[in-house]
Amino acid sequence: MNTFRSLNRGALAAGSALAAALLLAACGGGQEAAGGDDHGGAHSGGHGGKKSAGKSGNAADVSFAQGMIPHHRQALEMAKLAPSRASSGEVKSLAADIAGAQQPEIRTMSGWLKAWGEKAPAESSGGEHSGHSGHSMPGMMTPDDMKQLKDGSGKKFDEAFLKMMVAHHEGAVAMARTEESEGSDKAAKAMARDIRRMQTEEITKMRGLLEK
Repeated sequence: MNTFRSLNRGALAAGSALAAALLLAACGGGQEAAGGDDHGGAHSGGHGGKKSAGKSGNAADVSFAQGMIPHHRQALEMAKLAPSRASSGEVKSLAADIAGAQQPEIRTMSGWLKAWGEKAPAESSGGEHSGHSGHSMPGMMTPDDMKQLKDGSGKKFDEAFLKMMVAHHEGAVAMARTEESEGSDKAAKAMARDIRRMQTEEITKMRGLLEK
């Protein structure tokens, strides 16, 4: 009887030891597996987070928006003179088209800069529109040019407006081409393409009006 009890106790002890060993092995394997999964998840999650937090616009995109905003603002300033000074209905219509296209683009580009963590150029109160890098953008009118335009009326205004706006548009086209070739943001590149196409068409139209 004592022998049976001793054997039974030994068997129970051995079984308990075996169960404990199996449990430890299972726990160890589970931790290792969990550690592997966590590592993979952290890697993919970290990579995805880095991509989603990346900046959309590159330096060319920022330069395009920061330069085109004051460029457009001057075009609007010029276009607003036409209703009260132009004698040609075609010049008035062209000025209205320019204002209608460029005002929304200013709002859009200002929104991009805010989303990219960049500053939009402040509006100038003195009539001087200098570039964001301390230099004038291509095709920008000088204060003397703007004074000449404001002082003109009738056919004199029409001719000055068309000549100045052709030069202004040519500058915008050059800026747009730079964005198309060097920018990375799809929306900014698409706007640059639209600006280039539309303003090239308007240049052709204005040159035709000057030849009349």
